[in-house]
Amino acid sequence: MDSRTTVERAQRLKQLHAEYRPLVLPTVWDVWSARTAAAAGFPALTIGSHPLADSRGADDHEGQTFEEVLSAVRPIIAAVDVPVSVDLESGYGQKPADLVAGLIEVGGVGLNVEDTVHSDGGRLRSTQEHVSYVAGLRAAADDAGVPVWVNGRTDVFLHAKDASGVLDQAIERLRALEQAGADSVYPVGIQDDDDLLAAVTGAVAVPVNSTAHPLRHDLERFRRLGVGRITYGPLLQFAMADTMKDMLGPWAP
Repeated sequence: MDSRTTVERAQRLKQLHAEYRPLVLPTVWDVWSARTAAAAGFPALTIGSHPLADSRGADDHEGQTFEEVLSAVRPIIAAVDVPVSVDLESGYGQKPADLVAGLIEVGGVGLNVEDTVHSDGGRLRSTQEHVSYVAGLRAAADDAGVPVWVNGRTDVFLHAKDASGVLDQAIERLRALEQAGADSVYPVGIQDDDDLLAAVTGAVAVPVNSTAHPLRHDLERFRRLGVGRITYGPLLQFAMADTMKDMLGPWAP
């Protein structure tokens, strides 16, 4: 993909986040799922690490190298005419500048980065460590001249035994990510808790990303709670697997 197209797609992704509240980005994993979602009318997509890994017989949580991920997402991005963001887990041990350079080279115009470091025992980055990484991503994108959309994810809620007990810590981290240049923030694990979602969306000025199940959740509920961006994680793939099993069941020996 030429650099002008990449820049145009990045600018379009930013515009879409302003136009739609929430912006729904179907989480895809191969050329077929990307083309199907684009044909259904979605103006942008995201590639999820979990479904991508499953489709390739690999493990999630950085069970693939960065080079393998780039090789896998390149044809997906090239197969559609809409902006595509890529879940890059906790960065595959890459420096921020190298992560951004690889993403741009394959035509990706957005990224998701989390604070669970899978290559280091699944530990949670400190707030300052994660903020520094996100700031490095923002600086690298600016230096490259491509307004890559940075979705700063935190797993603070996911790691906690009591999600409500870490609300203040999570908000502090999300606000710090916003200040570091994250275009949106993604507190994972609270998609079913109205109070926590409302508290988070009211605490930051950038769009808040929520995971959603395409059948079990309601778009209007997320809009009412102030969610600015929705992705499916592995849940779209899971839902399709359930439907496929139901269809095939009567035909099984």
